[in-house]
Amino acid sequence: MAKEVERKFLVKSNSWQEQAQSRIAILQFYLAITAERSVRVRISNGGEARLTLKFGSDLSARDEFEYDIPLDDAKEMQAFALGTTIVKARYNVPHDGYLYEVDVFAGVLDGLVVAELETPDRVADGALPEWLGPEITGDIRYSNASLALNGFPGDTR
Repeated sequence: MAKEVERKFLVKSNSWQEQAQSRIAILQFYLAITAERSVRVRISNGGEARLTLKFGSDLSARDEFEYDIPLDDAKEMQAFALGTTIVKARYNVPHDGYLYEVDVFAGVLDGLVVAELETPDRVADGALPEWLGPEITGDIRYSNASLALNGFPGDTR
């Protein structure tokens, strides 16, 4: 079991793209969602599938279990998805010794760009990259599970 500790931010500019090292196409959906647990299936780059179970209501630190599953099983499970299937591209962006994962959403969530930082220590606000916008850590509206069920937060697009 791994404890996931993360901070989450909206992204306010595209200047991160200059440092992006990789791109992963992600399709993910949820099979179960409650306030304290979720079961997610993620297909990466069209060929690798993982089942993820998350436990805990604190969005910044939860218990997480991940398992590889056969791609054909993942595709069959999509028929049982709750809400919308999330489509996004994830970019790995290094900054000052830390790795940020920048998710650029597509489909019904087009226009949403979120950065996550998973690290055991707290990065001082002054050391954060300038392309980060407001911190949304703990804002349930921006959890992927909530996005799948409820769509774009506030839908002010």
